[in-house]
Amino acid sequence: MVAVARATPSYVVPPPVPDGGRVAVAAFSGPLLAERLDQGLRVLRGWGLEPVLLESATAVDPTFDYLGGTDELRARVLQEALTDPSYDAVLLGRGGYGAQRALDLIDWDAVLAARPTPRHVVGFSDVTALQEALLHHLGWASLYGPMVATWYFEQERAQESLRRLLMTPDAVAVIELPDTVPAVDGVAEGVLLGGCATLLASSIGTATSVPARDGILFLEDVDEEIFRLDRIFTQLRRSGYLDGVKAVLTGTFHGCGDADLVRRLIVDRFADLGVPVLTGADIGHGVPLQTLPIGRRARLDTGARRIDLL
Repeated sequence: MVAVARATPSYVVPPPVPDGGRVAVAAFSGPLLAERLDQGLRVLRGWGLEPVLLESATAVDPTFDYLGGTDELRARVLQEALTDPSYDAVLLGRGGYGAQRALDLIDWDAVLAARPTPRHVVGFSDVTALQEALLHHLGWASLYGPMVATWYFEQERAQESLRRLLMTPDAVAVIELPDTVPAVDGVAEGVLLGGCATLLASSIGTATSVPARDGILFLEDVDEEIFRLDRIFTQLRRSGYLDGVKAVLTGTFHGCGDADLVRRLIVDRFADLGVPVLTGADIGHGVPLQTLPIGRRARLDTGARRIDLL
């Protein structure tokens, strides 16, 4: 059998959100807290944007109160937000749980048939599942960044990082990672992929999983015991998800136990892949996170402790 080389994926980077742009605010996972939502909306208006609160942003599932409305509601609202030409971006209110439940209720063929203008979708944590689906179904890059109705959106550093990549991305050529520690030195180019490790591992085997081939794989997580992280990382290895990965970048592992032990686990599970590995980026839970553009081509340099966006 003749081996066929796989082309490096090329994803569409949505255009910047203009001054005065309309941005949809929705829930795709857990329900939003009203006080935090109000604060987030004030921030968006301060940026000169017009946030539009969608139905799911104020909904709670009648049976499972950890969901921001029924699966059908969250899917319908998100599909409308992805296709309505009046929206320049879609900002998710919070993570939690529920994105995977709603994904298969979106009519992706109908989304494609609507020929929507690509738009940034912003979120992290549970939103990882949606961001993989956007890459798989639509070929859209997205922003792994703070969500409107959360503590993270109240932090000035997190706000500014997102605002720049959302509204003035041409001014962002480099993401500095000064507090990182190299586990394996090197320089690599690839597509920024990944997100919350739990979501990546639990999506393997589904239609929307996007393997790490040709990618700079980013991983972070929250509130997982060390043996569970071990299981997650091992699943990524055993499943073939890591085949052809170009580099590994890890962020925060807030609430996952001793930081030194977590780093030793990262070294144990990834250092033998033969690719650069950089640990400890300020991206993820528990910190005023920098925004990471998922789907963008980039260069990771462990010595310089930086990402160059290409």
